[in-house]
Amino acid sequence: MTFDALFEAQIARLKEDGNYRVFADLERAQGAFPKALNHCEDGERDVTVWCSNDYLGMGQHSDVLSAMHAAIDKSGAGAGGTRNISGTNHTHVQLEAELADLHGKEAALLFTSGYVSNWAALGTLGARLPNAVILSDALNHASMIEGIRHARCGKMIWKHNDMADLRAKLEACPEGATKIIAFESVYSMDGDIAPIAEICDLADEFGAMTYIDEVHAVGMYGPRGGGVVEELGLMDRITLIEGTLGKAFGVMGGYITGSAALVDFVRSFASGFIFTTALPPAIAAGALASIRYLKTSDVERQGQRAQVAKLRAALDAAGIPHLTNPSHIVPVMVKDPVKCKMLSDILMDQFGIYVQPINYPTVPKGEERLRFTPGPLHTDGDIDHLVRALSSLWSQCALARAVA
Repeated sequence: MTFDALFEAQIARLKEDGNYRVFADLERAQGAFPKALNHCEDGERDVTVWCSNDYLGMGQHSDVLSAMHAAIDKSGAGAGGTRNISGTNHTHVQLEAELADLHGKEAALLFTSGYVSNWAALGTLGARLPNAVILSDALNHASMIEGIRHARCGKMIWKHNDMADLRAKLEACPEGATKIIAFESVYSMDGDIAPIAEICDLADEFGAMTYIDEVHAVGMYGPRGGGVVEELGLMDRITLIEGTLGKAFGVMGGYITGSAALVDFVRSFASGFIFTTALPPAIAAGALASIRYLKTSDVERQGQRAQVAKLRAALDAAGIPHLTNPSHIVPVMVKDPVKCKMLSDILMDQFGIYVQPINYPTVPKGEERLRFTPGPLHTDGDIDHLVRALSSLWSQCALARAVA
């Protein structure tokens, strides 16, 4: 048997189960988001993107684009290597100061992605703090899980958003353990939000650190886009806030914020920071412009919330089942992997609507869905077209409708 045969056998099983991922060949249309050009076998076609994590369309904003153009003209394309070897570009220094200010912390540290920032920070904390035990919410992101694995420290998994189970796990920690409670604010698949204040109360009671992933919340919540903890007035109760520049801020990269000592600790010991090339200056400049803009503009956040409300109301009127949650994420439940993929394909091919099917292992089997993320640049006409298309397909595929 050849090595390729080994690879192909496992890929074939993925396809049989309806869990094989196909990536759409898209070309975003600058200035026209959420419109994009889909390159396909038959040529090219215009589509509307409904599942982007560029939640506010900041990847197209003139302030961001201008800052990136200016940075390329001033500094060139790349960072030149790791910050340890090539030095820190001044834009990185400015961006870290801006992020620390955004979250009310003393310091911040940039990474190449949100995945890397979680993996590096949790891995470093768990590996180097004495007798560390990481208490992880059961639905934490894969990057957090990888960080905990990398730490090779004690770990406990508590039931999702279950304060009684978290308390029980804290009580079961060994005497003298350094306890780290790791959780997210907005969970990206169901769109639910953690009981952050209650988690902080337990952390205070048991002397635990709090580590929150705000990647789906930064830019989106709070008066300056500082996330759910800013909106709730809880920033001072969180030990470490982790976020991304690749979603609502519209560019790419990840970061952590916290006390000066904590950030210096991660900077000094995290291999995921030390040994990787830094973000290009143009990316950092674009993120800096985006954060500064969203600190003062609430127009995008309010527009986004208005479109979410309109989509939910239209789905309800059509009887299309979707999970109720307090966030900007609208999961339309299909609960069948083959049908979920089929619906996605038909929406693209026949209606010019791009939404990626979410199947196992991203969600449990039987919880397959289409995950919609309405933004301020989706028009009312876009919403009407989407819901009409879904309603037609729900009838064609004999899918159950929600009962009002």
